[in-house]
Amino acid sequence: MADRRESERAPPKGCLMFLTLWATPRSISTAFEWMMRQRGDFECFHEPWNELYYYGADRHSERDAHVEARPGHTYAAFWTEITALAERRNVFVKDFAYSVEHDLDEAKLAAMTNTFLIREPRRVIQGLGHHWPDCTWEEVGFESLHRLFGRIANRDGAPPPVIDAADLTGDPDGTIRAFCAAVGIEFIAEALSWESGERTEVSWYGEGTGPWHDNLRQSTGIAPPRTEYPPLAETPRLLEMYERSLPLYDAMAAHKLQPAA
Repeated sequence: MADRRESERAPPKGCLMFLTLWATPRSISTAFEWMMRQRGDFECFHEPWNELYYYGADRHSERDAHVEARPGHTYAAFWTEITALAERRNVFVKDFAYSVEHDLDEAKLAAMTNTFLIREPRRVIQGLGHHWPDCTWEEVGFESLHRLFGRIANRDGAPPPVIDAADLTGDPDGTIRAFCAAVGIEFIAEALSWESGERTEVSWYGEGTGPWHDNLRQSTGIAPPRTEYPPLAETPRLLEMYERSLPLYDAMAAHKLQPAA
């Protein structure tokens, strides 16, 4: 299927949505984002707060401190930009809670429809450790994700929509149908398939796509991963992160959506 650009499908008048998918790294979240891009009715943003976290003028990480920030590229400036856009277009953002948790007050959370994607932490930590052997506990992402999930559940009196990566890869159709029903958007079956190729839309100016999206470039839809990683037991530090992450994942998994029949 040809990639339908966001501008080709106008959102319904009076029904604009600022939809956010919160995830951890290595959770199949970019494949989900790519599906959202195929829909054509959302302006999609790839990890804008994570980019700010590492490369913004008010960055919170020194991991890539050698990369010069763009003038004015700040958390406040991006929020102004995206909320202005959300008044005219449907907006979808995929990002990691640890990147922006410090900046999310209740008014900002209320402006978004917040949804969550979780993945059993073994593959998350194996994948992140493969790319970043020095990854931190914060960068693994489960603690901040669980904390944000709890904030929204406590505020609303009910858990926000959460889907599991195992369901997403095992039953893409049913899982995305359930997601669409939960947030009140149309299910578009054609968005579940695409052509393989470059994915410049999900690159950052600091590092490009690099090896992070090799599987996505080769993909034609959402499918179970094929990458193999060394056992966590070979790296005690990563194994400890896994053991800390598992109860946080389990707590959120108890509220996950079931794939639609």
